[in-house]
Amino acid sequence: MTSTRKSRPARRGRDRDEEGRARNARPRDGLGRPLPYGSPGVERQPEGIERPPEETLDEAQRLLDDGMPFHAHEVFEDAWKSGDEAAEQALWKGLAQLAVGLTHAARGNTVGGAKLLRRGAEHVSPFRSKPPHGIDIAGLLTWAAGLAADLDAGRLPESAAAAAPRLCR
Repeated sequence: MTSTRKSRPARRGRDRDEEGRARNARPRDGLGRPLPYGSPGVERQPEGIERPPEETLDEAQRLLDDGMPFHAHEVFEDAWKSGDEAAEQALWKGLAQLAVGLTHAARGNTVGGAKLLRRGAEHVSPFRSKPPHGIDIAGLLTWAAGLAADLDAGRLPESAAAAAPRLCR
C-alpha cells in the first residue's frame, strides 16, 4: 500500500538566542512584522534593558515618533518586567498595550487595535489623578479613546508616526 501524502521537507530547528531561548531571528519591519530571512530589516530593540523611567519614556517616544510602535512596546515591556512595584508594572504594561494597539492599527487590524488601546487605557487610567514621571495620562486616555473610536468606524491612521501620542507634557 502506498501513501498519497507528500512528505514534508525537514523543518528548520527553532531560532535560539545566545542563552538558548527560542527567539525568532527573522528580520522585522518598522511595525514588527517578520520579513523573509536575509531581508534587510529594522534593528531590533535590545531586550532586558533596565532604564530609569525618564530614559524609558524618551526612548519609547523616539520610537513612536519614528513610526515604530512595536519597538516602543518592547521598551515599555522591559520596564514592566523589570519593575518591582505592582502599580508601576501596571503602568508600564498599559503603556506597552497602547503601543501594541497603535501597532495593530497601523497594520490595518482595526479590531485588535481598538481592543488593545482600550485594555492599555484601563491599565493606565488609575494613574490619572497622580500621573507619575511626567506622563500625560489624561492625554493618553483621550488619544486612546479617539483612535479606538476611529478604528471601530473603520478609519485607519495615515501612519503610525502620524498617529503617535505624546507620552509626556
